Amino acid sequence: MDFVKALQVSQLSPGRMTVATVGGRRVLVANVEGSYYAIADRCPHRGAYLSKGTLDNGIVTCPRHGSRFDLKTGKAVSGPRIAFLHLSVKDPEAYPVKVEGSDILIGLP
Repeated sequence: MDFVKALQVSQLSPGRMTVATVGGRRVLVANVEGSYYAIADRCPHRGAYLSKGTLDNGIVTCPRHGSRFDLKTGKAVSGPRIAFLHLSVKDPEAYPVKVEGSDILIGLP
């Protein structure tokens, strides 16, 4: 696995998320209480950019249909909410993250 520089620590304060292009992929990178997490920026349900959603206590909510994903585990917490339907959703691709000095590095397969 190769680790590629995505951002600098100073670019991502706690409780915030942003997008980085790493190896040609859009990756959502988040700072959750001083720890960094990365998942694919596309919602597995309908492809909305998760980075346009909201981040609350390590959970990112898709702006389109409300699917929720736990950044710490990389797993779907709940699927889309459409009218009275509650559907399941696949997990987004998650990437390992490490910090070296002031650089945030994302691991790519």
